[in-house]
Amino acid sequence: QVQLVESGGGLVQPGGSLRLSCAASGSIFSIDTMGWYRQAPGKQRVLVATFTSSGSTNYADSVKGRFTISRDNAKNTVYLQMNSLKPEDTDVYYCNRVRGPLISWGQGTQVTVSS
Repeated sequence: QVQLVESGGGLVQPGGSLRLSCAASGSIFSIDTMGWYRQAPGKQRVLVATFTSSGSTNYADSVKGRFTISRDNAKNTVYLQMNSLKPEDTDVYYCNRVRGPLISWGQGTQVTVSS
């Protein structure tokens, strides 16, 4: 059974940066599509960025040019570098793994952007 463990969230001032990490275990990481999603209280979870096994990336319009998703298959880890953070980026961020019909989620990490 795969486990996804996020880390790197916290409190940062507007304009600052954070790097989220997601360590995966229990599966062959390199063939999976990995992604980051975000969710505000009472709202649906929405896409932030994805990184496929073939190397393609996809970003939500709201984060293009500011966030970068990357992966290290040797370490079974996916990252989300978040720059130029805005108060509206405040959310719980979740790591996601997709392999065919199987979807797994991490426990989430809180990101708060505030002065």
